Amino acid sequence: MELGIYTFAELTPDAGGGPTISAEQRLKDLIEEVELADQVGLDVFGVGEHHRPDFAVSSPAVALAAAATRTERIRLTSAVSVISSDDPVRVFQDFATLDLLSGGRAEIMAGRGSFIESFPLFGFELEDYDELFAEKLGLLLAVRESTEVTWSGRHRAPIDGRGVYPRPLQDPLPVWVAVGGSPQSAMRTGRLGLPMALAIIGGEPARFAPFAELHRTAATEAGHPAPALSINSHGFVAETSQAAADTSFPAFATMMDRIGRERGWPPMTRQAFDASLGLRGANFAGSPEQVAEKIVHQHGIFGHQRFLIQFSVGTLPHADVMRSIELYGTEVAPLVRRALDGIKSDPTPPGTEPALGAR
Repeated sequence: MELGIYTFAELTPDAGGGPTISAEQRLKDLIEEVELADQVGLDVFGVGEHHRPDFAVSSPAVALAAAATRTERIRLTSAVSVISSDDPVRVFQDFATLDLLSGGRAEIMAGRGSFIESFPLFGFELEDYDELFAEKLGLLLAVRESTEVTWSGRHRAPIDGRGVYPRPLQDPLPVWVAVGGSPQSAMRTGRLGLPMALAIIGGEPARFAPFAELHRTAATEAGHPAPALSINSHGFVAETSQAAADTSFPAFATMMDRIGRERGWPPMTRQAFDASLGLRGANFAGSPEQVAEKIVHQHGIFGHQRFLIQFSVGTLPHADVMRSIELYGTEVAPLVRRALDGIKSDPTPPGTEPALGAR
């Protein structure tokens, strides 16, 4: 299994009462985080796209290009690129450029996004939300498939035999589709034969297993081999479970309450947060042993090929994030890899994977 990190480069107020970090400093910290993730042997780093004051990155390809010059092995992906409100030709060109700069390590994670600010900003109607995504995903795949593109649609000017350059080193350039809680999205992704990134940030993860099955079944029925699956979740790693919860909760609650006030959610309580940390909960905050055990447990449910964790849900001290990345790469990852290697050599039924040690 590939193990990685994703971030939105948050700019929320300091949960301890300190000043809000500047966008300049947050981007500098981000590059250090990607560099460390590469050094400790993690496989993937993702950066999300937002158009709000509480996030520092609106152009993932630019941030990842800066990281490409400081890293050697780690794969670099958006998490996500909001193609509904962007130009898929330009998204492809940006990530093809990143692929060339990084020596073939770029990926696109296409999604509709969890916020709507980009739609009015770039002149699109929210009533076209799903149609925009489907049409533009089709264009992105057409540009990926052929250098010269002929295409027409309802929401963009047609392309009549035009060449799209530069071309990436990877052929094809990997394109994942990020899915939240929509069965239709999971099936569409499968029918296209594309890998799916399933975001699980609340509730009981086992309830999301049908989405993975819909994805695989739709791919098989469309004549594709079973595409890869990534599980993307919140979490944090510290030396002990208590330290992980105590460090991550204030920033997590600050961010979730900020979004909750816009969407009518109740305030985040410590009780609810702690309840999500158990083996069958959605949050991966814990000790290295606890986090590794939970990753392996979910692998028994989903059989996924990639797991990405978002540490900085809300603004955390940079030193704490760096330590979390270090523990994830040097302690969690080896535990997970050994456990999954053992399962391959001696398969056990889902949900009965061996324990990884005391927490």
